Amino acid sequence: MNLEAFPDSAHPITWPEGKRAAASFTFDVDAESCTIAHDPKSTGRMSLMTHQSYGPKVAVPRLLQILRRQDIRATFFVPGFTAECYPDTVRRIVDAGHEVAHHGYLHEPMQGIDADTEARYMDRGLEALAKAAGVQPAGYRAPWWELNWHSAGLLADRGFLYDSSLLDGDAPYRFSVAPGDSRDIVEIPVDWALDDWEQYAFYPGVTGSGVIESPAKVLEMWTLEAEAHLAQGSCFVLTNHPFISGRPSKAVALERLIERVKGMDGMWVATMEEIAGHTRRTVREVHTHARIDVPAFPDTGARFTPSLIREPSAAAG
Repeated sequence: MNLEAFPDSAHPITWPEGKRAAASFTFDVDAESCTIAHDPKSTGRMSLMTHQSYGPKVAVPRLLQILRRQDIRATFFVPGFTAECYPDTVRRIVDAGHEVAHHGYLHEPMQGIDADTEARYMDRGLEALAKAAGVQPAGYRAPWWELNWHSAGLLADRGFLYDSSLLDGDAPYRFSVAPGDSRDIVEIPVDWALDDWEQYAFYPGVTGSGVIESPAKVLEMWTLEAEAHLAQGSCFVLTNHPFISGRPSKAVALERLIERVKGMDGMWVATMEEIAGHTRRTVREVHTHARIDVPAFPDTGARFTPSLIREPSAAAG
């Protein structure tokens, strides 16, 4: 099918020779951490805890089989608490040749936390990944994709190459960590339409509507998304959770999707670190993000600082 292209003109990028677009299959190995962060009392719910532990115990081994059979490498975002509880699972991921990236410590709520608190979360997660499997992650994904304005500076301080938490693009780009700071990191944007939580997630008292979609419908939707990204030369980033998409019929649909995406002429299937490294090497523009200040709503209205684009300094490039 020939689709009309609608490229992300705000974030122009070229891909490796012979490639027209990129795709990355990513897995957030939250296990019990996300439900504990949502409600610490959930540890008293035995059935809920088993629902979450299905991820590292059953689903990750199944997903690793699929990835091996399809001969692709993926990126697994692992909270530090998951690494502490299931170090063998993290080692299996590493031993299979996949990327392990940072996903907080206990999938903490991120909205409104101060920089010192967030730094403690990051450092505790780093320590857990290093202890479990000797991992020094290149990438970060904020729990619930909730990045704070100070987060990028904390990531740069710790040597991270990229983040994958923002939603303002279809293609990777570089962005400045703070006003007046010459450093930048790579952003690989995400999209709620490419997250399995919105399609499949249900647990009483934890999730919302309880609508569990058919894997056939999800496969169709995600295939259309991949075809559109290929047509416009951007980056298809799929976010799956093992305790969701590692279930039998969903895993079958996921493997069919991987086969389809692999078979798309000109699609580069890569880890997030590989995509971020390519972006760092080839993209010169560095973006800032628009800021809105509302000092005393509604009496004083709001102030808008637009986004900017600059060329990186020699030291930062």
